[in-house]
Amino acid sequence: MATELEELLGFLSSPSPPVKKAAVDIVRGLTGSEDGLQSLANYSDIALPSLSGLLVEKKEVSEPAVEALINLSQNSDLAAKMVAMGMVKTIMDILYKQESGITRLLVMLLVNLTQLDAGIDSLLQTGDEKMHGLYVMKLVRSFCTSSSDKNGALFEHVGSILVNISKREAGRKLLLDPKRGLLKQIIRQFDSTSPLRKKGVSGTIRNCCFEAENQIQNLLLISEFLWPALLLPCCWQQGDFHFIFVFPSFWG
Repeated sequence: MATELEELLGFLSSPSPPVKKAAVDIVRGLTGSEDGLQSLANYSDIALPSLSGLLVEKKEVSEPAVEALINLSQNSDLAAKMVAMGMVKTIMDILYKQESGITRLLVMLLVNLTQLDAGIDSLLQTGDEKMHGLYVMKLVRSFCTSSSDKNGALFEHVGSILVNISKREAGRKLLLDPKRGLLKQIIRQFDSTSPLRKKGVSGTIRNCCFEAENQIQNLLLISEFLWPALLLPCCWQQGDFHFIFVFPSFWG
C-alpha cells in the first residue's frame, strides 16, 4: 500500500494542472526542512525524475519544481543521482532550446551540480570529442553578453559555475585554450558592478593561475586583460599610503 508521500509524488504526474500545481508546491515546502528533505531522499527514485519532468511546464509549475531540486541538490548523494540521470543535459536543453521563465534558477541548480566531479565532467562533456566544451562555451557567452542588458542577473551565477569547473585541471585547460578564448571573455567581466560576477571572475582567474607553470604562454597571450584583473583588487589607498600585493603563486 502506497504511503502518503508516495501518493503525493504520484500527483506530480497528474493530468490535472491544479492537482499538479498543488502537489509540487507541497513538495517544495517539504524541501525547506531537514525532515522533509530526508523523507524525499528516501523516495528519490520517484521524486527526482518527477520533478525533472516538470521543468518544461509553465512557470507556475516549473518554478517550484526547480526550487525543490535546488534544495535537494544540496545533499551530495541526491546531487550525484541528478547528474547520473542526465540533469545537466536537461538543464542545458531547457536553457537554450526553449523560452524559459526559470533561467536564473536553472543556473543556480547547475552551480550545485558542478560541486561534484561527475557534474563537472557532465558539463565539460568529457568523453565526447565533438561536443567537448560546447556547454561551457554557451554559458560563457550568456554570462558575458547578458551583463550589458536588463536581464544580466539571469546568468550572473555562471561565475560560480566557472569557479567550480576551474578547480579541475580539465576545466582550467578548457578555459585557457587560446583557440576558444574563453578566459579572455570572462576577464572582461571583472569591471561589472555585480559583486557576484566579480567574485566569480576573480575565483576563476585564481584557479586558472594554478596552471601558470604549464600554461604560461596562453596566460601571456591575454596578459593585457589579466594583469589589471590581478592587480587592481590588491591596490587601495589608506591615508597617504598605497599598498600593492602580488600573488606569489602566479609566479610558480
